[in-house]
Amino acid sequence: MNIKTLVASATMALAFSAGAAQAQVNVMLPANPGGGWDSTGRQAFEALNASGLYTGGVNFTNTGGAGGTVGLAEFLGTSSGQPDALAVFGAITVGAIELNDSPINLAEFRPVARLTAEYLVIAVAADSPYNTLADLVEALKAEPGAVPVGGGSAGGVDHIALALLAQEGDVPVGDLNYIPQASGAETVTGIVNGTLVAGISGTSEFAQFAEQGRIKLLGVTSAERRENLPDVPTFAEAGYNVELANWRGILAAPGAPDDNYQQWVDTFTQLSQTEEWQQVLETQGWDDYFLAGEEFGEFIAQETEVQGQILRDAGLVD
Repeated sequence: MNIKTLVASATMALAFSAGAAQAQVNVMLPANPGGGWDSTGRQAFEALNASGLYTGGVNFTNTGGAGGTVGLAEFLGTSSGQPDALAVFGAITVGAIELNDSPINLAEFRPVARLTAEYLVIAVAADSPYNTLADLVEALKAEPGAVPVGGGSAGGVDHIALALLAQEGDVPVGDLNYIPQASGAETVTGIVNGTLVAGISGTSEFAQFAEQGRIKLLGVTSAERRENLPDVPTFAEAGYNVELANWRGILAAPGAPDDNYQQWVDTFTQLSQTEEWQQVLETQGWDDYFLAGEEFGEFIAQETEVQGQILRDAGLVD
């Protein structure tokens, strides 16, 4: 542990021992175990523990459904005004709120930290006749309903990525056969057994299956090729001007006490600078996308506006 981490650990230990933060934090993971939000929350607290920034207990709750809106609604009802109550969420939630006409308002929550970004890949079966992104787009253009594509929650970033690709390829977005899946692993299963022609998910969820030869990756939504996927072209390289990242972060409960809220902002800020967190990012294949406090709140407001406009332009919401 370097001297910066030691100082940060001592500072935060004093703050937490002062009584404003309690011996246990409750963390809502608004998705099923094993997915990106689940991993983000658990890996973040493992790194907090390893770095000494937070060594108290952690109570994780997994409540999946509707792009995180079910879990956040539960979090809102049980944790409003409470200290040491946090929730993981991300870009998927923003679109899901619009698509599901959810009463959840992200502005009600207290923004702690944006942690990671993960770009998306589109994949087909290893023996698929489609070898390029252009091949798949041509199939979608010819008969979109006959090409089922799986991904995350309806209205989430996977769905938006497919809609943007369709727009770029002159495919009617309203005719797409998009089928939400519970996880990236479930999407791979659908691709392999033939119930899905293609699937979209984060690089960390699909890369391992591509390495095993179960699927082949046709494109990635990053601006440049990924170091761990050097043979996978970007959507832009394939001729489709689509760049999109799935970001994930942490919220505190609405009405959380100011001192406790600020301590969590400071804690995650310190975490972003530790070797332990950098190792998590490298291992998981996540990009560092850190932003804290009110600046993160401003970003959420911008994302809400931008994603809402994309969904309206794509005809996915009125």
